[in-house]
Amino acid sequence: MAEAKTKPTTVTFDEFLASSVDPARHDDCRAIATMMQGATGELPVMWGAIVGFGRYKLTYESGRTGEWPVVAFSPRKTDLTIYVMPGFASYETLLGKLGKHKTGKVCLYIKRLSDVDTKVLKKIIDEGVKGMAATRVFA
Repeated sequence: MAEAKTKPTTVTFDEFLASSVDPARHDDCRAIATMMQGATGELPVMWGAIVGFGRYKLTYESGRTGEWPVVAFSPRKTDLTIYVMPGFASYETLLGKLGKHKTGKVCLYIKRLSDVDTKVLKKIIDEGVKGMAATRVFA
């Protein structure tokens, strides 16, 4: 089977910010990292261009297994992409209070933190991490 392309690296979060992220986004990235570190109790680990916190084991439909962060984010060019592994099906009320955003299956897209209520974002992150703990998928 093919090896996963996205996996932990030795690059530090600070090195990643300095080399790959627009300085205007550094404060937003640090704030999101603080929320995720608080929710998981884990330090940030770079998974390529994804800043991950904690790990869990997963099995794909094909039967292949791998690891992925419990919660993560990536400062893409147009959006801050926040990965909440349980998805958003049970967060309808919170998402209604969040502010300007879009969602995918497990991705929350925001332009900048000033577009959203950070207390609601923190709650979504905290609930996502709790949802992963309930399924006992931490590595």
